[in-house]
This record gives sequence, C-alpha cells and structure tokens, in this order.
Amino acid sequence: MIPSPSVPLIDVALTKMKKAIVCCELPPGEKLKVAELSKTYGLSSSPIREALNRLTQDGVVEASDNKGFRVAPISVTDFRDITRMRCLLECEALADAIQHGDDAWEADVLGAFHRLNLVEKKLGSGVLVLDDEWSTRHKAFHFALFAACPSPLLLKMIDSLFDRAERYRRFSAQQRITQRHKGNEHQKLMEAALARDTEKAVTLLRNHIQETLGRIVEAIERRQATLQ
Repeated sequence: MIPSPSVPLIDVALTKMKKAIVCCELPPGEKLKVAELSKTYGLSSSPIREALNRLTQDGVVEASDNKGFRVAPISVTDFRDITRMRCLLECEALADAIQHGDDAWEADVLGAFHRLNLVEKKLGSGVLVLDDEWSTRHKAFHFALFAACPSPLLLKMIDSLFDRAERYRRFSAQQRITQRHKGNEHQKLMEAALARDTEKAVTLLRNHIQETLGRIVEAIERRQATLQ
C-alpha cells in the first residue's frame, strides 16, 4: 500500500510499527533493525528511525547506544506500574468529564457504548481483545467517557498508557481461548457517568482497570516459567 502524500512518512511509520508492537506482531524483546523495517514498510531509513525514537518516548521501544532498538520487554513490575498510573489518571479524567460534560458529551458516550455493544454481539464468545475492530471501539468508548475532561495533557498521558496496557492485554489474550466479556461492566460505568454519580463511576472504572491485573500477571509468570 502506497502512503498518502498528505500523510508525513514519519506518521505512517509510527502508526504501522506501533500497531505491530501493540498487537504483539513484533513480540516483546525483539530486535528492531532499521534496514529490515524499511524493507517491510517500504519506507526509507529516516522516517523509520524517527518513528522508533518516538516509540521509545512512548515506552514500547527501548534504545541502546550499543545494541540499537528493540521492542520493550514485558514484566509484572511494568504492568503493575501502568495499572497504578491508569487508575490515578483515568479516574481523575472521568471525574473532570462528569463535571464538565454537556448534552453532546452524553450523546457521544451513548453512541460509543452502542457501537461497542454491537461488535461484542457479533463476535459472541470469542477472545474480544484480539479483534482489531473491538479494540478500536473499546478504546473509543473509554475516551468518549473522558472527552469532556478539559486537560489535553492529561488525555495525552492516558492515551499513551492505554496503548501500553493494550499490548499486555493482547499478550495475555493470545494464551487464552475465552475471555471475560466486559459488556455489563461498560454499561454500569456508562450509566453511573451519565447519572453524574462521580463516586460510583470512579469506583467502577478503578475496579474495571484493576480486574485485568491478576490475569495478565498470571500470563507473564506462565511465560517466564516456560522460558526457564
């Protein structure tokens, strides 16, 4: 596929590589060679290298003066830290959104939930997080909830952490046949937010984020045991 001339090549490289890393197509710890990536994506080395530098800032790529670039490894410590920061930042953003949200915000939240619910019905009992459409709509629902938060910096930080957590969710889901469906959790979260019940909505969101922690820690420890 030839990149659109209106899209900077750095952004093309960034989007393609970030998706490959988040979806674990480029697995944790894999060495990222600029020449090979240039060939894979049909881009010169300059946008590839710049994209890798940006992904380093996002925390999904590691850079070393001697060893070049590699996909950031996964670890229990890292995911616990991501989870803690998500709880702090997302709960703050949700509380702000509930305070500032207007009718248009409410309508957008309802629409995002409806679109997520439709794809969940279509997928049935499959592993939802491995479906790209579900993942896109899942993120869109969460960010519809935060959209009325007046802090662009807070939302940018949440976006980065959400993608880092998505990589862990994908990694864990690849080792499972079925997955806990979160439709009921999402509905309760939506209803509390739209009812302007900040305390309840924040508690539901925190529990929603933390619920994933145990399963992913188990998946990481299982992988580490097989490598020993």
